[in-house]
Amino acid sequence: MQDWRWMTAADLGRAIGAGTIDPVALTEVYLEAIDQHEHRDRIYARVTHDRARAEAKAASERAKAGMRRGALDGVPVSWKDLFDTAGVGTEAGTALMEGRVPDTDAAVLQNATAAGLVCLGKTHMSEIAFSGLGLNPITATPPCVNDPDAVPGGSSSGAAASVAFGLAAAGVGSDTGGSVRIPSAWNDLVGLKTTHGRLSLEGIVPLCLTFDTVGPLCRSVEDAALLLAVLEGSNATDLAGSSLEGVRLMVLDTIAPDDVRDAPRAAFQSAVERLQAAGAQVEHRAFAPLIDSFDVAGPLYGADSYGWWRPLVEAHPEKMFPQILERVRGGKAVSGADYCAGWNLVRHIRKKYHAATAQFDAVIMPTAPNLPPNAARLMTDDAYYKTENLLALRNTRIANLMDVCSMTLPTGVPSCGIMFNGQSGTEAALLRLAAAAEQVLG
Repeated sequence: MQDWRWMTAADLGRAIGAGTIDPVALTEVYLEAIDQHEHRDRIYARVTHDRARAEAKAASERAKAGMRRGALDGVPVSWKDLFDTAGVGTEAGTALMEGRVPDTDAAVLQNATAAGLVCLGKTHMSEIAFSGLGLNPITATPPCVNDPDAVPGGSSSGAAASVAFGLAAAGVGSDTGGSVRIPSAWNDLVGLKTTHGRLSLEGIVPLCLTFDTVGPLCRSVEDAALLLAVLEGSNATDLAGSSLEGVRLMVLDTIAPDDVRDAPRAAFQSAVERLQAAGAQVEHRAFAPLIDSFDVAGPLYGADSYGWWRPLVEAHPEKMFPQILERVRGGKAVSGADYCAGWNLVRHIRKKYHAATAQFDAVIMPTAPNLPPNAARLMTDDAYYKTENLLALRNTRIANLMDVCSMTLPTGVPSCGIMFNGQSGTEAALLRLAAAAEQVLG
C-alpha cells in the first residue's frame, strides 16, 4: 500500500475505478504517512483529517455504486495555504493573518470537492507568496527532495514537497511569477501555470491580482490535464496520439539564457537534443522588447501587492520576514502615473510577443537558471538572497508578463526543469505538446 504514495493521480483514479484501491484505505495511507513523516510540520501547515476521511468515505461509496464523479474521484491532494477552506485556518504563510479562518471554500476547491477529490490539508508557502525560493522563517521552510540543506522553491513550496515526499497525490498552488513552476522544477515535478483569468481567484488570498494564477504541481502531464479540468469544472484535454513530429519550438535567446548555471544549462541542452531527435524543429530567436517589460515589472508587482497588503503590513511590519517586507514595501513609492504607463507598455509588448511567437508551438528555456540555494546562507547573506531569488524567478516571470500558459517538465537531471510557454488560453495544445515531450524526456 505504500506504493500508492508514488503513483500518479491518474493511475490512482484508474485503480479506484477498477476497484483495486479503496479511497478510504488510500486516504489513510496518506494521512498516516503525513503524521509520521519527519518533515510533516515543515510541509503541512494544517492537516484536515476529519474532512479527508469524510470525503474519502463518500468517494468509496460512490465507487462501489458505480457513480464516480470523474477520473480523480477519491484521489487525495494538498492545497497551498492561500486557498480558503471553510472552518480551517488559511494564513498565506504570514503572521499577519494568524488565526484567520474563512467561512467558505475557495471556488476552485469547491470545484475539486464537487469532482470528488479528497482534501488532505494546507501546505506551507513563502510569506504572502512573494518569493521564488520557498524560504519562510515566519512559519516553516519545507525541504527540497534533492538537497536537505536547500530551499524547495516557492512560493508553492509545501505543495511541491507534499508530492515529492509522497504525502499527496498532487498539490494545488498559485503562480504569480513562477510559484508553481520553480518548486516543481526543483523537486522534479510537472507544474502548470494557467493563463491569467482562466481559473477563478475567488477565495484565494492574493499577492498581485493582475498576475495571480492557479495551477497544479504533480507527477505527470496527464495529472496536470485532469487537475486543470477539475479546477475549472470542464472536460480534460485528450492527450492520446500526441507527437513531437513537426512541432516547432523556439529557444528564446533574450534574457532567458543569461547567467544560467552549468547544471541547468547542460540539462536544457540535452533535453533540446532529445526533443529534436524525436522530430521537433528547434529555432533560436531573440525578442528584444522583452527587456523593456522587465524594466517595469518590479514596479508593477510591487504596487499591486502593496495596494492589497498595505493595511496589514503597515499595522504590524515587525511580524514580517525583512526580505519580504522590503519587497512589498517597494510598491509604496510607485506613482499612479508610472503604474499606468508600465501597464500600457506591457500590453503593447504582449501584442508584439504574441505575433512574434505565433508561428511556434511553444517557446522553450530552462525553467530556473539556478539550482536550489542553501537555506542557511539565505538567512545570513542578504545579497545572496536577493540575487538567487531574482534569478530563480527570472525565466518563469516571462510567461506571467506576456500572459501565456506555461509548463515545466523534469529533464532527468535533479532540480533542472525545461519550460514550455504556449500562447494565451492554449492550455489544451500545450498539454498535448508536453505529453509528447514527457515521453521523450522520461
